[in-house]
Order: sequence, then structure tokens, then C-alpha cells
Amino acid sequence: TCSFCGSRTGPKGVAELGMRDWVCETCGTEHDRDLNASLNILRLGHEAPTGGSPVL
Repeated sequence: TCSFCGSRTGPKGVAELGMRDWVCETCGTEHDRDLNASLNILRLGHEAPTGGSPVL
């Protein structure tokens, strides 16, 4: 998922795990896989829960 626009155009599946960099097909933002993932995780931490207790 693009951390800039939210589009799900990034690498998918086991075959693409080796891709370290990618460009969002929707907005053209260039991403480092690990940095993009960390930005998405941080964003999720700031969203309000949708209901119930989180399962760990």
C-alpha cells in the first residue's frame, strides 16, 4: 500500500519480496519497501479503533 495515496499497487506475493524499491502506479511516488511499510504502520497506530479490543 502506498503510504502517500493509499493505493494498493505495490509489490505483491512471495515472488516480489525481493523488490526493495517501487513506484506507485497511481501517484508516481517512489518508495523504499521498508520505509513505506513503517510509514503505513505508524499511520495505522494513529487511526481510531473500529471496535472491540485488538487481538494480539
